[in-house]
Amino acid sequence: MASSRPSSAGEGAGAGSRAAVEAGAASAAGAAGPPPATLPLPPHPPLRRYYVGEPEHRQRIGEWFDRAAPDYDWITQAMSFGFGHWYRRRALLRAGLAGGMKVLDLGCGTGVLAAHSQAIVGAAGQVAGLDPSLGMLRQAGGRGVRLRVRGLAENLPFAGEHFDLLSMGYALRHVADLRATFRELRRVLRDGGKLLLLEITPPPNRLAFRLVKLYLGGAVPMIARLRGGSAAEVLMRYYWDTIERCVPPPVILEALAESGFARVTRRVEQGIFSEYSATR
Repeated sequence: MASSRPSSAGEGAGAGSRAAVEAGAASAAGAAGPPPATLPLPPHPPLRRYYVGEPEHRQRIGEWFDRAAPDYDWITQAMSFGFGHWYRRRALLRAGLAGGMKVLDLGCGTGVLAAHSQAIVGAAGQVAGLDPSLGMLRQAGGRGVRLRVRGLAENLPFAGEHFDLLSMGYALRHVADLRATFRELRRVLRDGGKLLLLEITPPPNRLAFRLVKLYLGGAVPMIARLRGGSAAEVLMRYYWDTIERCVPPPVILEALAESGFARVTRRVEQGIFSEYSATR
């Protein structure tokens, strides 16, 4: 495995033009407007190729995930060459997940992270999987995830300070507002609880970026179409486009810190897998 590189919320190098756009947008609000930390922070700009406006955005991704759900696990495992499930379990253990904990897996999809969490926390613990897609929740149930809840990370149907650990695997790019999401995650996390966010980040090296784009933006959608039809192909093209256009890691780290999280760090695996962690 390639060596990992941890970084902190103060990380500023390599933020690039997207970080400048974020800073410029905050400044444009004007002195009379709300402070930057309260402004909405979408994870990426609107992708007009797929939708116009947030209501259509929600509708489209809901349809894609529902239709692709039966084939989604096969596609993502093929995409990661079988590495994905092993990596998720290792990330949970690095985050400190242990027996007896209460866990919420956000954007649980087919339930891979939630199922791993169930096995780790054991009978004394509790794991809930949350996702807006009924199709994905059905797949999670088939994997053995016992507690499944339909909902959005920005508006969680749980009491405050309820969970010991929150996890989210490759779904951060699908929320509407990072700042609102992070505030809500902090609300339901108990004092001292841990947050684990897994994401894919484009590599800074230009050649590596082109190779990753060729694979995730070209080959994977074609494979997805062969397995799951046009809906799966569109979903995986959208998947890459959100990765390519996502705000850079320093913006995510800063937003976590602004939301009140402590010990905010980012670990990098294989050059593209970002593992954000924080503590309430």
